[in-house]
Formats: sequence, C-alpha cells, structure tokens
Amino acid sequence: MAVTVNIYYSGKNGNARKFAEEMVSSGVADDIRAEAGNIRYEYFFPMEDAETVLLIDSWEDQHSIDVHHASPMMAKIIGFREKYGLHMRAERYAKWTFSDLPIIPEEWKLTVEKDKKAQLAVLKKLLRRKDLEYVVNACDVG
Repeated sequence: MAVTVNIYYSGKNGNARKFAEEMVSSGVADDIRAEAGNIRYEYFFPMEDAETVLLIDSWEDQHSIDVHHASPMMAKIIGFREKYGLHMRAERYAKWTFSDLPIIPEEWKLTVEKDKKAQLAVLKKLLRRKDLEYVVNACDVG
C-alpha cells in the first residue's frame, strides 16, 4: 500500500524556502528520489504562507519509508532543518486499492450524537431484517 506524507516546514525570514532550495541544489532531494521505493519527493510553496514549504513525500510501502528513515539521508535532512531553525508538521496518508479492501480498523471509536440516536435505531432495525441480502451506504461523511 503506497504511503504519502505531507510535511510542512515552517520558519522565519524565508528560511523554509532556503532549506528547500539547499535540499535541491545540494543533490539531497535527487538522492532521496533515487532511493528504492520512492514515488515522489517534491517541494511546494503555499501562496498564502511565505514562511512555509510543503514537501509531498510518497513511498511504495511502509518498509520503504523505514529503510529511508534508517539511511544517512535523514542526518542530512535533520542537519539542514536545524541549520534553518525550522519546525515540522506531518500529515500521513495511505493510498489504497480495491485489493486492500476491506479496510477494517482494529478498534472502532464512535459516538452517536443525541439527535442522531433515533435514526441509528431505525438503521439497526433495518439491518437486522432477514430478507436483506446486502446494504448500500449512499451517505455523505457528515
């Protein structure tokens, strides 16, 4: 399963952009792109925040990320990040395919809002009917 991590580097005085520029000019970004399992390694500059750089970092699987994190590349990245005094925030996304289905969480952490309990009771009653073969969820996420 492919994994994408969006990493936001933030700093002051244009240091996030200088960091990204040095990652590219030093060849470190190209070295990371050449690592086994790397799919994408690209920097972007959000128009509404001149002090932040977004890195989209995609890998074929978790094993590829683990190997990358154990590589000498990480010391170079950390060195540049410290040089420019940057803070980092990450968002992680896993890309799935139909062959990954069903994706079932180990633990369901759900609560039902008070105003939705009656509707949930109706759904439970319908789902327990013996004459139903399957259920189609055509709801939005809200």
